[in-house]
Amino acid sequence: MTFSPTFAPYFRYELLSYLKTSGIIAPGERLPIGQTLALGVQHVVAMFGSTVLAPLLMGFDPNLCILMSGLGTLIFFLLVGGHVPSYLGSSFAFIGVVISATGYVAGSGMNPNIPTALGGIVICGLIYAIVGLIVMSTGVRWIERLMPPVVTGAVVAVIGLNLAPTAVKGVGPTDFDAWIAILTVLCVGGVAVYTRGLIQKLLILVGLSLAYVIYAILTNGMGLGTPINFAKISEAAWFGMPQFETPVFSLSAITLIAPVVIILVGENLGHIKAVTAMTGRNLDPYMGRAFLGDGLATMFSASCGGTGVTTYGENIGVMAATRVYSTLLFPVAACFAIILGFSPKFGAVIQTIPQPILGGTSIVVFGLIAVAGARVWVVNHVDFGDNRNLIVAAVTLILGGGDFTIHLGNFTLGGIGTATFGAIILNALMEFGERRVSGTIEEEPHEANLDAQADKQ
Repeated sequence: MTFSPTFAPYFRYELLSYLKTSGIIAPGERLPIGQTLALGVQHVVAMFGSTVLAPLLMGFDPNLCILMSGLGTLIFFLLVGGHVPSYLGSSFAFIGVVISATGYVAGSGMNPNIPTALGGIVICGLIYAIVGLIVMSTGVRWIERLMPPVVTGAVVAVIGLNLAPTAVKGVGPTDFDAWIAILTVLCVGGVAVYTRGLIQKLLILVGLSLAYVIYAILTNGMGLGTPINFAKISEAAWFGMPQFETPVFSLSAITLIAPVVIILVGENLGHIKAVTAMTGRNLDPYMGRAFLGDGLATMFSASCGGTGVTTYGENIGVMAATRVYSTLLFPVAACFAIILGFSPKFGAVIQTIPQPILGGTSIVVFGLIAVAGARVWVVNHVDFGDNRNLIVAAVTLILGGGDFTIHLGNFTLGGIGTATFGAIILNALMEFGERRVSGTIEEEPHEANLDAQADKQ
């Protein structure tokens, strides 16, 4: 195989020289140091709910997984040359197959069969990296053909909709918990609407903090609900090493886990398309590198005992809310996550965040993800007067939002995977049918040409 691209520029990061303090902050722009640090922390906070929850559901060490998410983000940042704003965190796509491969009961403590799962995740990451190399050589056109804007927009929206039950169920069982979740949503929304400048950009972090303070007053101060146990924080050590694990390669586990690579490709593709739509910049030339970086990060994480990683939808939500797309935020967030990974006290602090506050925050962030998918449709002028687009989007949303699950032998395909495969296959079949009926071949317009076409019109 001959690789046409020159690899040297791929590992060169163009320094962010343009300082901007207000408005939309594009990927090639930077904020003042203070705002950059604060927004980097916000991205770490935004992914807490998922990157902590996913390892817990699979029986992995959350501190180790947070450490690996930071290191994986740095790997990704270097591979894409700092051009793609993205944070890598524990992927939910692995939960079902890891549980199946290890016989683990979700949420029952440490998984005794983690090494077996790690072997399958390493191979999955390897295949993912190979796909990235192929895309770097052949271009992204064949993927675009498989996943035009109507498909990618639906997949992004599905990620948010599929996570909706997790957010709602995570609120808590009592009426008090429900009201706290609503209060959290109002705090975040109030910061988004009634503040300006840095405070507005930190809407999730500030909103969560306000809700946390109010919760502490209502519970610890007034005796309502379940009080926060601050003793766990003081008892935890400031520094400690996470528990590393070595992969064990089992054919049965590999055959279960490796197919997740297709879901990861769909997630990463949807992420890049969503960011392209939000920023107005064509990031397709970096898609192969993004796949390669994500694949290598997954291999590295699993080799040390961490989960497989993927581009995080929560961070799309943060970018959509703050309109800050500077890629410099993500190495900052990564470094902060690495520090936290070595701190048991961090784990103790995270455990003090009340469940309904995390649930309320998730409602906002996951909703923003779903809206980002709709934005892909709007920006790319997807014509829903075309029955093909209408059917593909409609079916995909229901499959993913309803978490339609298919069992293929020992392999379980969850809602996001079913929706992704379903959208790709359904679109291809209907496109083929249209060609047979019309006798013509109509190609989907390339996203890079859409703006130019719109200007001409």
